Amino acid sequence: MPDFRLRKTMLFIEDIHHDGGPVAEHPRQRAAMLALVSNPFAGRHEGDLQSAMDDLKPLGLMMTDRLIAALGGIDGIDGYGKAGLAGEGGELEHTALWHVPGGYAMRARLGEARAIVPSAMKVGGMGCRIDIPLGHINAAYVRSHFDAMEVGVPDGPKAGELLFALAMTKGPRIHSRMGGLESWQVKGEDGLR
Repeated sequence: MPDFRLRKTMLFIEDIHHDGGPVAEHPRQRAAMLALVSNPFAGRHEGDLQSAMDDLKPLGLMMTDRLIAALGGIDGIDGYGKAGLAGEGGELEHTALWHVPGGYAMRARLGEARAIVPSAMKVGGMGCRIDIPLGHINAAYVRSHFDAMEVGVPDGPKAGELLFALAMTKGPRIHSRMGGLESWQVKGEDGLR
């Protein structure tokens, strides 16, 4: 069983009141939860990585629960995304370990979340930042929820570490006006519309 020893977590919350236009009636909230863990596969090639996703499931659930609490509960959460960043000695494929534990944790806790969880993965050194892509939880075609939240930490990921991130939002982009499928039109049947 691989050891993904947790070094630290970070929680970021944004309340966006306007983006150059009038002040919104309700601010948009974006929150991200990050975790720095040791990478048990750093510096070597491991043929079978898939089973290690199970070892990360408790981390995904813990991070999801903290995000939901930070946003005041699941009511109104309508966007999400995830990201992974491998430090020195890590492979891009090591960040893919986060697909199931991160994505499925959010979908399980949010209930009717049907859309695929947008994802970004990369390899980078200490202090490297990553954009967590965001989309609507029930319909990938809701343009008002296309967004990204940039995150990072000054002291990670160190060599032999992985940074895993989850993000959730409440509401569309402030001043969204690009048309397309609106939140209130979502059928939530296929994850697309």
